Amino acid sequence: MSRYSWQRFSSFYRFNPSPRTFQKRDLASRSETLNEVMPAGSLKTYRKKRNLQHTPEPKGDGKKAGGKKPIFVIQKHAARQLHYDFRLQVRRALKSWAVPKGPSLNPSDKRMAAEVEDHPLGYAKFEGVIPKGEYGAGTVMVWDKGTYRNVTKKDNKKVPITKALKRGHVAVWLNGKKIKGGYALSRIAKGKKPRWLLVKMKDEKADARRKPTKSETKSALTGRTMQKIEKEEE
Repeated sequence: MSRYSWQRFSSFYRFNPSPRTFQKRDLASRSETLNEVMPAGSLKTYRKKRNLQHTPEPKGDGKKAGGKKPIFVIQKHAARQLHYDFRLQVRRALKSWAVPKGPSLNPSDKRMAAEVEDHPLGYAKFEGVIPKGEYGAGTVMVWDKGTYRNVTKKDNKKVPITKALKRGHVAVWLNGKKIKGGYALSRIAKGKKPRWLLVKMKDEKADARRKPTKSETKSALTGRTMQKIEKEEE
């Protein structure tokens, strides 16, 4: 995956996030159920890019998730270039973005996020090694996981996540093992390879001093390091 710098984006787009601080009533509101989110996008692109006879990645059977709350997962992926894959469940699929520097807890940090193909829900539990020669070859760790809540609003009214994604601005509240709180995704470039920015919201979970991608080095699923996953799964 090619690197995209903030300087390159800033030449044509001035990003000045003004996320709203969540009110207590927002945090106490009922979580969005799976019926409220959009139908899954096609997984044809996902399957077309992979030889599922040779890679341990899930094929994706389109089954509904068992829980009532949508899930999120962040996977650390040592492909050609190390990056973090940020994924949000949208009914029967995971909307996905590749984030080179990973999530930050500092609201001043603007993380580039490249939108990629939808992934099957089963991918949220995938941890292992994609063989050499296959698409995305390298070690994959479930770096963080949990549930999320859509808190996107406009004119003080809740915006369904489907509409929010279409408009290009999504706000979610994450309840993970490693990171929690509000995050905003804002699209800055459309086209075949849409570009977004992932920014931590200004709330009680923000912490500019903490660097989770540096301090949190073990899997949220199995407790293994990247080195141990590679050794045991390859």
